[in-house]
Amino acid sequence: MTADYPQLRAALGDPQLDPELLERALTHRSFAYENGGIPTNERLEFLGDSVLGVVVTETLYRAHPDLPEGRLAKLRAAVVNARALAGVARTLGLGPHIKLGRGEESTGGREKASILSDTVEAVIGAVHLSGGIEVSAVVVHRLFDPLMEEAAALGAGLDWKTSLQEICAENGLGVPEYVIEDEGPDHMKTFHAQVRVADTLYGNGTGRSKKEAEQACAETAYREISEATRTGTAAQSG
Repeated sequence: MTADYPQLRAALGDPQLDPELLERALTHRSFAYENGGIPTNERLEFLGDSVLGVVVTETLYRAHPDLPEGRLAKLRAAVVNARALAGVARTLGLGPHIKLGRGEESTGGREKASILSDTVEAVIGAVHLSGGIEVSAVVVHRLFDPLMEEAAALGAGLDWKTSLQEICAENGLGVPEYVIEDEGPDHMKTFHAQVRVADTLYGNGTGRSKKEAEQACAETAYREISEATRTGTAAQSG
């Protein structure tokens, strides 16, 4: 019997969505291989990737009529990437619904950015097949408009580490230095990052890789320092 996933549907905005397609969108290849080679979500992921790209690209094109192609491409890349998609998946609460094989389950597959991001694309593909571009575009806007607005507000590098470096330079705070700790066995380490700016530790980022933890940390640090510089409480570099 096909599950209905009411919480996930609600988080998506309750779009038209065929139950069997949603079930397939949540089926990782590791689960499929362990269950007689049933269909995986990979074809839906392929479709969803294109749908997401078209909707995001058109939105950015219309929202920023003065930006050149290169800048639009960077904006899109800041929104459509594995880390950003994994963040959307976590917001949706997607991880617990993914059907994983025992191996992936045992190595923390539900928190892997690659699996989460692929599943988001597969779900978008399922929505698209169920209701067409009008329905899938509504879901993409619901999930990605905040990311597009955020990307447009970032600096030239369009990533949090670059933006943090820029705000530190602008305010004479010196160069950010990342402090990384890790825990867990080699096959499923979790990394924790903070960043030292002008002798003060900022941010708090966690990820399955150093890069992911640093980006997450840079985001929280950027917000903290932005607020501190706005209120005049940021420490100056000695």
